[in-house]
Amino acid sequence: MPLRILIDARHIQDFGFGTYIRNLVRALSGLDSPHRFILVCSRKDQTEFDGLAGNFQILPYERTDAELFDQFAFPAFARGVRADLIHIPLNVVPLFLPRPYVVTVHDLSALFFDAPENWRLELVRARMRRGLMRASRVIAVSESTRQDAEQMLGIPSSRITRIYGAADPRYTRLDPAAEAERRLTLERYQIKYPFLLYTGSVKPQKNVARLVEAFALVRGELEDHPVYKNLRLIIIGDQISTSPNLRQAVLHSRVESRVRFLGFVPFETLRVFYSSAAAFVFPSLYEGFGLPPLEAMASGTPVVSSNVTSLPEVAGDAAYFVNPDNVFEIARGIKDVLLDETLREKLIIRGFQQCRRFNWEDTARQVLATYEAAGMGREMPA
Repeated sequence: MPLRILIDARHIQDFGFGTYIRNLVRALSGLDSPHRFILVCSRKDQTEFDGLAGNFQILPYERTDAELFDQFAFPAFARGVRADLIHIPLNVVPLFLPRPYVVTVHDLSALFFDAPENWRLELVRARMRRGLMRASRVIAVSESTRQDAEQMLGIPSSRITRIYGAADPRYTRLDPAAEAERRLTLERYQIKYPFLLYTGSVKPQKNVARLVEAFALVRGELEDHPVYKNLRLIIIGDQISTSPNLRQAVLHSRVESRVRFLGFVPFETLRVFYSSAAAFVFPSLYEGFGLPPLEAMASGTPVVSSNVTSLPEVAGDAAYFVNPDNVFEIARGIKDVLLDETLREKLIIRGFQQCRRFNWEDTARQVLATYEAAGMGREMPA
């Protein structure tokens, strides 16, 4: 029997969640499913879903899940839709959401980094646990996240399904026909030098301050190098103003003129930066999946990554792994990847191979099976 499946797509513009929602929905649209899908988003975001199959419907909803009243308003809206199943694609579940529903857990960083006070941590933990325990099924985006959900929140393993995401398929090494586009983009940003790239937020767990310190060490060691004497670090995704610790690291390392913060950029611009970087460096202390390294690999750029949480699981043997707590090890990894041509080529080739392990069609098929099991009350293997 076909299901009416409501998908909360309000975070379509977010850096990581948006990639998940956008690509999952488009992959579901390509499966020729008998079910009807109802996408909930703001009116300004409706064009993000142009061209979907006929069994997809868009319903506008203007409240955000950050509003207190949304705890009541969104569940009431969902009841009015008369959906057979609801999918909340990130771990922000309204208190009174009607069942059955499925939740995707991307990470549990809030329990490690966002709520240091005991009372606030327990409040966050209680709300997360309630939302996941009431869910018919929990989707974890990696084995690492699955284990965190079990150990930190006590969610039974039988209720959790690990379903990997993937890089946006539009990330590919730029072909010769796109060379003019690449050159114009770099000229527009006045980039005439080799650069290291980091993309994402600059929250404390992202460890960007140590990346700046490691970059300063590499700069000092390569100041006379014929290729990398003008090396820069480019950070895309957040502004330095959002992190006082990062601002202090830049000033203390004396690399103000060598580090550029570009904020958020359009997709096509980001694609050019990924494919043009000398190396992508991702020293994160905690990741639920770790999408940016896969995006860099898909773009043909060698990756230096931290060796913790989900990153070894996702990057496989296609990254140069470093201890994210050790600035000197991060610097050594950057220097090795820049200077060792054999290593660079090996990482690039392995990166393309690793990306092929993850694709959105596989993700969509597994998510659809999860919908059907949850919506029809069936058991399924974890």
